[in-house]
Amino acid sequence: MAVSLLSLSACKTKNEPTKNEPTKNDTTMSIQVQTPFYVGTYTDGDSEGIYKYELNPDGKLMRIGLVAKTENPSFLSFNNAKDVLLAVNEIEKGTVTSYAVRPDSLEQLSISDSGGSSPCFVTTNEDDFVLTANYGSGTVGLLQLDAAGKLSDPLDVQQHEGKGTNKERQEGPHAHSAWFTGDNKVISVDLGTNSLWLSTLNEQTKKLEPDNPETVSLTPGAGPRHLVFHPNKPWIFVLSELDNTITKFTLENGKYTKGASTSILDENFKGSSNAADIHISKDGRFIYASNRGENTIAVIELSDDGSLKVIDHVSVRGNQPRNFKLSPNENFLVVANQDSNNLVSFKRDKKTGLLTYVSEIEAPKPVCILFE
Repeated sequence: MAVSLLSLSACKTKNEPTKNEPTKNDTTMSIQVQTPFYVGTYTDGDSEGIYKYELNPDGKLMRIGLVAKTENPSFLSFNNAKDVLLAVNEIEKGTVTSYAVRPDSLEQLSISDSGGSSPCFVTTNEDDFVLTANYGSGTVGLLQLDAAGKLSDPLDVQQHEGKGTNKERQEGPHAHSAWFTGDNKVISVDLGTNSLWLSTLNEQTKKLEPDNPETVSLTPGAGPRHLVFHPNKPWIFVLSELDNTITKFTLENGKYTKGASTSILDENFKGSSNAADIHISKDGRFIYASNRGENTIAVIELSDDGSLKVIDHVSVRGNQPRNFKLSPNENFLVVANQDSNNLVSFKRDKKTGLLTYVSEIEAPKPVCILFE
């Protein structure tokens, strides 16, 4: 059943700009340049599920409304065709839900077991295989979408084993993200075991087969969470939550070699902070990472040899910045501040990588942003 959008007038808050009526000359332009995006949330407060917003061409934010009622949709992703949206339900008996993307709603198509507890990440590949990372159980689930956008039951579940040196956060496995890398290779990032888990998707058996070696370790206590791929170099950059670092890995002869780690905190910051999310620009020149506690976006310049240099820390104008995204044209960056219930947009200078505050808007417990 589709959940209809709230009327625009009913959803306006004091932070929202008034949407100008297009003239005959700019009707087409206004439709083309407004960029819709979805926001996943935690529903233990005022939120009811997944919301839709717009990023205007000047960087200002507008709320459209609730598009799907669902529990704790903490991470969102599209299928390859972008006509199906996937949302994990971060609950004890984890589930993942698929929705048909309609102009004014999300229509629920299916809901399946995620392959573990407290799923916090979902992604797909070109063949509509689906990976879920289940933080609570330390498992990665493998599912598949059919032609109608409906999810299979779990086809395989990869159980991680081990622990790290942080007694509070690494007492056991905690899968935090899982990534298709091409040639059916899969990297699963596990905060609890302090390692990357490497496997290959066998499309015939529909199983995740361990590579050799099966794991690559990070610095003890790092707590790896997310990663990004360089667009044209054999490098990945892994963001670690517990020690607030980015670590470079180089793919050589089919093996990942660990390189240098770079702190993303301001050297003068003395409090407690946990890194959350990481993204890289399409030209491979800049990396951005969110710091919860310091409450900043770290702006990092990437040199030709893959070394990193932090060039700025930008206040997110809120508390606990979780997920963030670059807009499709990379002119803007939008961040979700979980504990201050707001979204904030920044103008991005493509030459320098630097960010300038533009706009903010209320949002209930926002933790994930997904641009159409």
